[in-house]
Amino acid sequence: MHDQVAFLAFVTLAAVLEQAYFSMQVIWARRKYKVSPPSTSGHPCFERVFRAQLNCSEYFSLFISVLWVSGLFFHQGTSSVFGLLYLYTRYAYFHGYAESAQGRLKPMYASATILWILIGLSTAGLLDYLLSAYFRVEILKSLGRWFL
Repeated sequence: MHDQVAFLAFVTLAAVLEQAYFSMQVIWARRKYKVSPPSTSGHPCFERVFRAQLNCSEYFSLFISVLWVSGLFFHQGTSSVFGLLYLYTRYAYFHGYAESAQGRLKPMYASATILWILIGLSTAGLLDYLLSAYFRVEILKSLGRWFL
């Protein structure tokens, strides 16, 4: 079983570490700009770092959910590659936002696109599973024969 989820587990662990890194950036920004908790406003540079971390954490549960559903029902390797691309775009988003509000835009659009791809893979894989299990219709196998 481990070989069926190892890549997904790796991407999940990388995502958790990325979230921890973003949280540490907020702690360091609080110290640098002297913004004590529970305050969330202060120097504009702190506010951008804080907001970037908050935005990334808001999408974390959505990302992890579609990563695993697409990996389990569509294909672990494909989902893991898109998962790593997503983590890269969130990293670029975080650092782009920390520099300027405009710096977040390209990585934000890229990460949103990747999330939609993972949602599509999740839907296709789950639909294929349900059709196969309950109606004996195997769409993805048929498509695979056509394209491979």
